[in-house]
Amino acid sequence: MPIVTPGKRPGIRLSKSKVFGKKIKGGKKSVYANMQLTPMIDMFTILVIYLLQNFSADGDILFMSKDIQLPNITAKMRLERAPVVAVSTDAISLDGSRVLDVSDATRDDTWNVPALEEALREKRRNIEQSNMLLRGAGGEGFRGIINVQADHLVQFKVVKKVMFACNQAGFSNINLAGMQVSAAGEVKTASLP
Repeated sequence: MPIVTPGKRPGIRLSKSKVFGKKIKGGKKSVYANMQLTPMIDMFTILVIYLLQNFSADGDILFMSKDIQLPNITAKMRLERAPVVAVSTDAISLDGSRVLDVSDATRDDTWNVPALEEALREKRRNIEQSNMLLRGAGGEGFRGIINVQADHLVQFKVVKKVMFACNQAGFSNINLAGMQVSAAGEVKTASLP
């Protein structure tokens, strides 16, 4: 099949004209699909504006678990990226991985929770090593920040044991997470007091 040079192709408006349309098209139906650029550009503009409005430079700092309902708070502080200890009614987890059951933590009256302390010490070693590799010897050191999110039905005794374990592992700057409510009682966002 030989290669044929295509002839003139008029614009859409000219080919639909009553005067020039039949002369240019030659009475044949066009095989080229015309694309409406204006609606497509409008759609992409709206999509870009929507994505820019919903962009968060901080990222997800707290992952909301379905089995943890945070207590209501009225104060709000800016969150920092730090390890998260989640305390639900049945388990204690560190950064999403289950460390121990709440029933194991409440068995005795001592404040020690050895499994959680060991996991936190390992997390601290990882943070210190990554800080050393990324920033060198003159960089910012370990600051001891940790976020604790506990279900509002968990006993304070369990939360106190978790806070004690955090302090023993070197995480002395403890932030407690909660759901921020406005004056009218509407829930806004998850934040730290």
